[in-house]
Amino acid sequence: MAVITLTSASGSPGVTTTALGWALSRGRPTVLVDADPTGGASMLAGYLRGQLVPPDALLELWTAQQQGRLRSALPSLTMSLPDSAVELLPGTRSHAQARALVGLWEPLLAAFKALEGTGQDVIVDVGRLGLTGSPTPLLHGADLALVVCRSDLVSLSALRSWLATLHTELEEVGGATSLGVVLVGPGRPYSEAEVGKVLAPACGGRPPVLGSVAWDPRAAAAFSAGTPVRRLGSSQLVAGLRHLDEAARKRIASNTHDLSEVSS
Repeated sequence: MAVITLTSASGSPGVTTTALGWALSRGRPTVLVDADPTGGASMLAGYLRGQLVPPDALLELWTAQQQGRLRSALPSLTMSLPDSAVELLPGTRSHAQARALVGLWEPLLAAFKALEGTGQDVIVDVGRLGLTGSPTPLLHGADLALVVCRSDLVSLSALRSWLATLHTELEEVGGATSLGVVLVGPGRPYSEAEVGKVLAPACGGRPPVLGSVAWDPRAAAAFSAGTPVRRLGSSQLVAGLRHLDEAARKRIASNTHDLSEVSS
C-alpha cells in the first residue's frame, strides 16, 4: 500500500486529470482523494459530469475524527467509480470549507497508511502549492510527493523555487527521496533529460523527473470532462500513465529498501 500525492507549482498543468487518469488506468484497487483546497469537487463535475451528488465527505471525516471514529467512517464515505477498482473520496464544495480541515490531515494520513491490509493504494490530488487550507501533512507524509509540470520555460521557472522548498521540508522529516516531478508534454519544448538537469540543483543534485505523460488533449478530455473517447486505452496518455505507475512502484520499493538498510 502506498500514498501518492500530486500537486503543482503554478498554472494548470493537469494535476486532477493526471490523478484521475492514473487511478483509472492502473487497474489496481485505489482510493482517489480530492484534497484540493480550491473546492468545487471538480472530479465529480468533470469526469462524472455532475450526475452524482457527493457527500460532504471530508467534513464528515473531520467530525468523525473529533469523535474518535475516523478509520471506521472512511470506507462509508467513498464513492465507487463505474467500471473500475477506484473508490473516490470527494473533495469540499467550496474553498471556505477547506480552511476548517487543518486538523484532519495528519489523522487522515494515518488512516490511509492503515489501508495496507485492504491492498488499496491512495492517490491524492492536493491542488496547487501555497493555497490556504492545503493538506501539507499529506505531502510530507506521502510515499511519493509528485509535482506535475509542463515542459515550457515559464512552468519550469515557477517550479524550481517550489521544488527547493519542498526538498528542504521533506529532508527535515526524512522524506527527501519521496519528491519527484511528473512532466506533462515532454519535448514541448524540453525533454525529460533537459528538465531533470535544470531541476536537479533544487533537489540536492538528484534529477527529480519520475516520468512523463503525453500532451494529448483529446484523451485527457475523457478524464477532465467525461467526454467519450474511442480507443482510450490505447492512447499515448494512458500508456504514459501506466508507465508512470510502474516507475512509481519501483521508486517506492527502492526507497523502502534503502530505509530498511539504514534501520538495520
